[in-house]
Amino acid sequence: MTVGRILVVDDDAAIRTVVREALRREGHNVETAATVAEQRRKMRDFMPQVLVTDVVLPDGNGLDLVPEMLEANPGMPVIVLSAQNTLTTAVRATEQGAFEYLPKPFDLGELARAVSDALAARAAAGRDTAEAGKGEDLPLIGRSAPMQEVYRTIARVVANDLTVLILGESGTGKELVARAIHDLGSRAGKPFVAINMAAIPRELIESELFGHERGAFTGAAARTAGRFEQAQGGTLFLDEIGDMPFEAQTRLLRVLQTGEINPVGSARSIRTDVRIIAATHKDLPRLIADNAFREDLYYRLNVVPVRLPPLRQRIEDIGELANHFLDRAVADGLPRKRLDGAAVERLGQHNWPGNVRELENLMRRLAALSRDEWITAAAIDQQFGGDTMDGLAPAIATAGGLADAVEHHVARYFATFGRDLPPDGLFDRVMAEVERPLLTLALAAVKGNQLKAAKLLGINRNTLRKKLTERGIDPSDLRKMG
Repeated sequence: MTVGRILVVDDDAAIRTVVREALRREGHNVETAATVAEQRRKMRDFMPQVLVTDVVLPDGNGLDLVPEMLEANPGMPVIVLSAQNTLTTAVRATEQGAFEYLPKPFDLGELARAVSDALAARAAAGRDTAEAGKGEDLPLIGRSAPMQEVYRTIARVVANDLTVLILGESGTGKELVARAIHDLGSRAGKPFVAINMAAIPRELIESELFGHERGAFTGAAARTAGRFEQAQGGTLFLDEIGDMPFEAQTRLLRVLQTGEINPVGSARSIRTDVRIIAATHKDLPRLIADNAFREDLYYRLNVVPVRLPPLRQRIEDIGELANHFLDRAVADGLPRKRLDGAAVERLGQHNWPGNVRELENLMRRLAALSRDEWITAAAIDQQFGGDTMDGLAPAIATAGGLADAVEHHVARYFATFGRDLPPDGLFDRVMAEVERPLLTLALAAVKGNQLKAAKLLGINRNTLRKKLTERGIDPSDLRKMG
């Protein structure tokens, strides 16, 4: 892959940071600018080989400056980014001599590929698209508004060592976010160690985390380093932290407070230098209320929360994700398959209880089992069991009432995973799906008035506020409805 000097110009500090770190991860030498004046200075001093610029800047228009930049640096490809996603902007970018035009919100992988293609074109290396586009290894895919907010949060935390708590349903990609924070931050190149708290037997959790000395317990034939020691200098990812036994939470809290661990069976302390990223699909405040999770540990972990949207809330990303998984299937030796337009539309109608993981599994099955190159909506319906009703509302229309609708809906969870059971936390997921439309419709009926909505629902206002926060509902969005 060709690497080079890249200048990124955008007045949004978060965008500058995440693009800079993503391109540096690809091996590029990257500088940034926030204004036209700063851009002109760095064009002179840094002499970039590729310019990536926004259109609307505080002291000028990036699109109008393209001819000037090309005159100052002939042969330099210019990639234009713009939130003004209109045909006119795209045409103007081409007329001004831009190499590529990417509408905001853009996908980091797409930008990385555009930069690689631009460098390859500049060097006239004659590389084909597959070789020039190695930005596909960037872990997060999607340009929907919820994913853009995730990108912005990542950008704010990569430059520091603040503890991050990733929240989201099973299958939404929590470990991918954790790895992105590690890979884009100052600890990149150091160990990234992940441990799934739900997969470790209760009696072994402390040994797994903190290590143990020889003879510490039956079967401990030698000293073993725990995950904290293995992650020294890097990042420790505590997945499914909500499943951690209460007694082990106390030990973890002490480590977070003191920065020291004591291996099981040892009186000595070991100083640790790790960044902590935790994740869970569970409702930790509810676990705290049930005395199943320590409140003080929650506040230690929840320094910077990152909320991952379920796939059903980012439908516009499904086509891109599906094609990515089909490409990955080809890399794994499966036949090349393509989705037609009706198939993509059909995927958008599904409720996706298993989220992105379910979509990936579906694409792999289709790549392996479909006889034709083009995957149709009918082929997808066949994988879904021929049932095109994926939400509660369609089920209610054909069932005898809410109980039948919920039964129909929950049965889909089990059917989706075949012989396997769905991920743990089914009760919370179903309750969330029932509560969200109930709360949204009630608020819409009273034009966002929380006091009236609470009365309508028969709950107190504090309970309503808590549920709105848990479900990610903003009442201000509903004030104009009704």
